[in-house]
Amino acid sequence: MDPKCWRVELNDGHYIPVLGFGTYAPDEVPKSKAEEATKVAIDVGFRHIDSAHLYQNEEEIGKAIRDKMADGTVKREDIFYTTKLWLTCLRPELVQPALERSLKKLGLDYVNLFIIHFPIAMKPGEELEPKDSSGKIIIDTVDFRDTWEALEKCKDAGLTKSIGVSNFNHTQLEMILNKPGLRHRPVCNQVECHPYLNQSKLLEFCKTKDIVVVAYSALGSHRDPKWVERDSPYLLEDPILNAIAKKHNRSPGQVALRYQLQRGVVVLAKSFNEKRIKENFQVFDFELTAEDMKTIDGLNRNFRYCKFLL
Repeated sequence: MDPKCWRVELNDGHYIPVLGFGTYAPDEVPKSKAEEATKVAIDVGFRHIDSAHLYQNEEEIGKAIRDKMADGTVKREDIFYTTKLWLTCLRPELVQPALERSLKKLGLDYVNLFIIHFPIAMKPGEELEPKDSSGKIIIDTVDFRDTWEALEKCKDAGLTKSIGVSNFNHTQLEMILNKPGLRHRPVCNQVECHPYLNQSKLLEFCKTKDIVVVAYSALGSHRDPKWVERDSPYLLEDPILNAIAKKHNRSPGQVALRYQLQRGVVVLAKSFNEKRIKENFQVFDFELTAEDMKTIDGLNRNFRYCKFLL
């Protein structure tokens, strides 16, 4: 099968490609790298691009997408683009303006998926992380069920095709699912997920609710010192993962991505390295055995790389 056809249906009838290209980069990486890497990713075959207001690179990502449309590589309908609502914009009246700002930066008429980045609100304003005089983040009090209603209106207005959440636990998901007057259910929950944190219970819950789990940090290699402890273990150096990779004549990264696909998880692969981007897309022409899957399940240690706000 053509990898471009690898997609799953969301609960609102739209389709999401099962392999996505992640675009987050630490501050020291020039924003131009995001543009270059996104163009490479589209040329390689990626059709699902994931970004966010937090990443501060939507102008560059948008330009890459528009350039690839202009040169005939893709049409707009070929691209599935995700953006995220940042925590300073969770008050209902701030939701649509936030999405409109992203669309303006992107130079696009709509996004495919708009998700709440975290179930935590911060004080509204221009700063990404508003802090008080002692350096503590200033938290805002917002009922994210009200935020969800504002996302529903964005969908109704055609500014986004689908709406979902990120970093929600099952209790927080149920708050939205059980909300009186709910008109659109979350189509996805994007969470950290990899062999050291396989999220099996959350995945099981989401499947019962027809909510797709989208995995970030799937390669466990995210090393931004702002979020990740420097002594965190390197997933891709795990001897068991490497033994399975050697057996299949693949890289440990390809095995980690394939593991998610076979669990029914949509997976994001992030790299700004051309060779790695190409390698990360080569996950559709091999299959892990049931024994391989069970062995990788056994690597779970409930270990989070991303310690932010949780």
